[in-house]
Amino acid sequence: MSYKPNDSQPSGELVIQVVAMPADTNANGDIFGGWLVSHMDMGAGVAGRRRANSRVVTVAIETLTFLKPVSIGDTVCYYANLLRVGRTSMHFKMEAWTLSLQDERAKKVAEGIFVFVAIDESGKPKPVDR
Repeated sequence: MSYKPNDSQPSGELVIQVVAMPADTNANGDIFGGWLVSHMDMGAGVAGRRRANSRVVTVAIETLTFLKPVSIGDTVCYYANLLRVGRTSMHFKMEAWTLSLQDERAKKVAEGIFVFVAIDESGKPKPVDR
């Protein structure tokens, strides 16, 4: 699955906003990449639940690229863009952008493709309306 990156403005629907805190840093003082990925996954899950109108589970992260470091105090904004709907699956392009008090421009810091499957109450895959 490929897509054209856009570095000037976010693509998709804003699904989560979080302020990066000191407890979220790695050994170098930047925000830990795993923290960023977990929020991207949650954001795709929010969009997936809305789209499928049911529970959803992550089945894959097809691509994930870290573009810039995130600093303590940045507001990280997560955007979900539905790329494709299969029989039970949904592919979302996720973007993470930061807003800083020191810089007026938002910066894209990470992007990736997250794949979710809709499930029923028993945890079995269920069709998604196309």
